[in-house]
Amino acid sequence: MLRLMTLCLSVALTAALPARADDTVTTYQLDNGMDVVVIEDHRAPAVVHMVWYRAGSADEEAGTSGVAHFLEHLLFKGTETMEPGELSATVAANGGTDNAFTSYDYTAYFQRVAADRLELMMRMESDRMVNLQLDEADILTEREVIIEERNQRTENSPGALFNEQRNAALYLNHRYGVPIIGWRHEMETLDLDDALAYYKRFYAPNNAILVVAGDVDPEEVRALAEQYYGVIPPNPELEPRQRTQEPRHLSERRMVFRDARVAQPYVSRSYLVPERDPGDQETAAALTLLAELLGGNGTTAAMAEKLQFEQQLAVYTAAFYNGLALDDTTFGLVIVPVPGVTLQEAEDAMDRAVQEFLAEGVDPDDLARLKMQLRASLIYERDNVGRLANRYGRALASGLTVADVQDWPDILERVTEDDILAAARLLDRDRSVTGWVMGEEVTQ
Repeated sequence: MLRLMTLCLSVALTAALPARADDTVTTYQLDNGMDVVVIEDHRAPAVVHMVWYRAGSADEEAGTSGVAHFLEHLLFKGTETMEPGELSATVAANGGTDNAFTSYDYTAYFQRVAADRLELMMRMESDRMVNLQLDEADILTEREVIIEERNQRTENSPGALFNEQRNAALYLNHRYGVPIIGWRHEMETLDLDDALAYYKRFYAPNNAILVVAGDVDPEEVRALAEQYYGVIPPNPELEPRQRTQEPRHLSERRMVFRDARVAQPYVSRSYLVPERDPGDQETAAALTLLAELLGGNGTTAAMAEKLQFEQQLAVYTAAFYNGLALDDTTFGLVIVPVPGVTLQEAEDAMDRAVQEFLAEGVDPDDLARLKMQLRASLIYERDNVGRLANRYGRALASGLTVADVQDWPDILERVTEDDILAAARLLDRDRSVTGWVMGEEVTQ
């Protein structure tokens, strides 16, 4: 009955959705190599201004883990013309918001303001691209800030600590195995030279993407971009991104993680799988749908139906895949067993559920419903210019193109049952880590 009701709702919603909602996107490149993406949305007099650098924690030199995130914090210090904190204070005084974030493959800075404040944002953001002023006091203060951030987000969270250890076990040679925030013992030694070396190497217009979304005119944005960013010289020594790659994986890895703070034991498995590549997103699309069909929806996905409702062996199940990465990424499975079910029993049940799903094949109604939901989410996302800017910025900073972003909904729509089952064969236990997370006294 639940599936029938869901399918009926899906049909109704599908009829109400356009076949495809195209974004109004203009792209160009400045003479210094900076890429510019303008996304028009004239429904509100607001604009999101973002600068994405094609450099994240995976681009750090060995021994300086955390420096990409450290520099993100330091960029809110002063320049020759701005006092420390002045940029954020100016944004707030103009009724806007600003922030920044660091990932494995990129670092991004953004402001959301009234459309007539765009020039002010460009002036300040372009200033700190090249004119950052730092001293030893800034280093000492902000280093304590990022260490405390690690204390709060990682050291105080058994799940975060486990994820850190699991990633280190999954990636034998790639920098994705190093936490974005950094290993604590290396964070404690980060200094001014480390920060400036990363800044001078990667913070250049020919390594940056400017994304402007909202109530703007592309030609006016071009003029402002040329005025403020176009005058910044490129870094001629910037080389193509060279990452250490993974060797052949010959054996699965297993780990038991114990922490007295774990209240609910669980099993987690991560596989190494392909990412979305420019002009070649079909495998990633199939993996996206596989993850959703297995465990993307907490009530109607295959693992939930079998393990939570039919067999009542689990209180929670999930599957996840994030294809936006420059290099091989992960596909994950999680099961949290009900009390009285051991982690070994939970793991065996999870494996059986996946095998049964593959043996039974993909229910065409489920696949149609899921495709509709994904298409709807991409269309509704257009109502938020911040999310729209993020969609393009994350993709381009991860090696994709504007065409790849715009083709993605159609590629998802073309995925077949055979494609999904073929993608499932990529889940190779020799390229995986299985972890049992438990309290110190929990039996296996």
